[in-house]
Amino acid sequence: MSQLGWRHHTLIQTLLTRGPLEEKEFYSVFAGVSGKSPEVHKKIFDDVLFKINKELAYVQFELRGCRNQYDGKVYYGVVNTIADEQSKLGTKYSVPQIVFYRAILDAIMQDATAQGCISSIDALNIRLENQAGQGSSGSQSHVPYVFKSFTLAQKETTLNELVLDQWLCSTTSSDIGLGVRSFIDLRGWFRSNDFSTCDVCNEAGVKAEICKSENCNVRIHAYCLQKKFSGKAARLCPSCGKAWHVSQTDQEDEGGANATQTQATSDGLPRAKRLRRCKTEAVEADQNRNHVPSGSPISRRLRSCKAEAVADAAEAEPAPDLRRHPVAPRTRRSRNVGAV
Repeated sequence: MSQLGWRHHTLIQTLLTRGPLEEKEFYSVFAGVSGKSPEVHKKIFDDVLFKINKELAYVQFELRGCRNQYDGKVYYGVVNTIADEQSKLGTKYSVPQIVFYRAILDAIMQDATAQGCISSIDALNIRLENQAGQGSSGSQSHVPYVFKSFTLAQKETTLNELVLDQWLCSTTSSDIGLGVRSFIDLRGWFRSNDFSTCDVCNEAGVKAEICKSENCNVRIHAYCLQKKFSGKAARLCPSCGKAWHVSQTDQEDEGGANATQTQATSDGLPRAKRLRRCKTEAVEADQNRNHVPSGSPISRRLRSCKAEAVADAAEAEPAPDLRRHPVAPRTRRSRNVGAV
């Protein structure tokens, strides 16, 4: 017989219906149903979560907390702890959509710079038939037709749904990263695939800082970096012992600015590098403009690049020197007031 009461049920139903909640929101719900603040009554909060998970274990679910690597905030959500063929029947996504999501996930994980995102153009250019052929003979004749016929418009729709459901996230520059639900749900998957972890918290280093020393693969999340080097004069890599590179983002964070999802993308790049990237994406988008739906991330990115280029050009243009090029004064046009 279940030992959960209506307060426990309310917490579970809130996460199931609303999806993963930021720690502050979840704390507010907990305080509303229990009358106890989690910050003050930490033990009571932990006991409630333990009791919930003990009952959820019977149906292979778990209430889990995890940190979003883009903004450093903690989120809570209910996840499925198994991934068999039967559990896949419960998803609303089709097989091609799941394959598309996995391809985006692989592309993000294979990024050696640990930026944690790919451009929306790269995401939409993923070919599902290549993904379906992995691990087999590679013959295109064995690729299901549903993969070959997965159009750009369908990819666009799937991308929007994945962002809405928090499996992916979309930045202001239209780059695609992992959503908070992926961080919560795929924790075991990251570990089983031996993905590089943060040297401080031992969680997957999807969006992290990398040691600049050659042959050193240490990764540390931005929020873990602040905690590790807080109050220390020397910043040394815990593996190779060399000085840790201080990025522009780190300097801004030390000045009191919190890392945001926007700073995790190309907006934090130097202007010259950002403009070169804009030009590259603009050319790619222009080459494919006949195949891109209006209102897509590509078109939004193209407009953003164009606006940014115009703004930078206007800023770089020197103001006219009126002393060298005086403006002729206007002359009042005389009117003929003679007799008619």
